[in-house]
Amino acid sequence: MSSRQLTVRLHGVLNDFVAPERRGQAFTHVLQGSPSVKDLIESLGPPHPEVDVVCVDGEPVGFGHRAEEGTRLDVYPALAPAAARVAQEARVGPPLPDMPRFILDVGLGRLSGFLRMLGFDTLWRNDYADDQLARLSRDEARVLLTRDLGVLKRSEVVQGYYPRATDPAHQLVEVVRRYGLTSRMRPFSRCIACNAPLSTATPEEVQGRVPEGVAQRHRHFQQCPGCQRVFWPGTHHERMQSLVETLRKLEQPD
Repeated sequence: MSSRQLTVRLHGVLNDFVAPERRGQAFTHVLQGSPSVKDLIESLGPPHPEVDVVCVDGEPVGFGHRAEEGTRLDVYPALAPAAARVAQEARVGPPLPDMPRFILDVGLGRLSGFLRMLGFDTLWRNDYADDQLARLSRDEARVLLTRDLGVLKRSEVVQGYYPRATDPAHQLVEVVRRYGLTSRMRPFSRCIACNAPLSTATPEEVQGRVPEGVAQRHRHFQQCPGCQRVFWPGTHHERMQSLVETLRKLEQPD
């Protein structure tokens, strides 16, 4: 008895999740039972939140569509040219809100600070359990950023991304490009320590809470109503401003 097979082609960055010999080309896959295309795709490697469009024999289908013998399955990530031509209602990837909010796993603490510095509502703690990450991502409509594929493949997760880079600055570039954040940045408007929105403060209001030399040299301060930290435009601020300017030059990939 011959095996039941279908043809699969993963497109764009989804090839990051499969073996080199399967990247950038169609390959055959032996069907076991009658899985949904979502389960089949994840069994091959890519997590479902990174998938935007699924086509069977050229026609868009939902994640619940059953894989069938003899068909061709094309799977596209967000920002893929072919995916952009598919109407939103036919995509499996949800539309992003105007101002995305994020939740990050324990290994992405520095990235969380960068995103907060850019003004994005970003949850991060070093003790979130996997089920908490998935649940909060779903319940609060947050994009889950994690380098744990098991967490990203949890059924509760709707929006999510696996940063490929290990350097936080490079991870930030990835996320800014993936979610089109350049025009949405509001730098230095959120506390990088606790995520609360910052408010302006006068030198008199922060007196005794900053070093004496800082109080003499600066007239403009921001304070956090949550953790009470005070921020001012020092050397660290200048480095972060340089990073912001670099990010503003980024363009979405073709």
